[in-house]
Amino acid sequence: MRETPIEATQKYVHGLTWPVNKDEVIRTLERNGAPEDVLEVIRAMDKPRFTGPNEVHNALWKGA
Repeated sequence: MRETPIEATQKYVHGLTWPVNKDEVIRTLERNGAPEDVLEVIRAMDKPRFTGPNEVHNALWKGA
């Protein structure tokens, strides 16, 4: 069974304590096995901090 976008986001951000800076989001995504295309979306964002997992989810899945 395929993961839903919400399940994937939860897996990728597991272990973060919010709010968190972008560099920590990227490190956590890498550690939790996020694919390169997911990492690139976050790297390309002009956003230094994230206040919660919904911000990451919206960045990754808008238009999906």
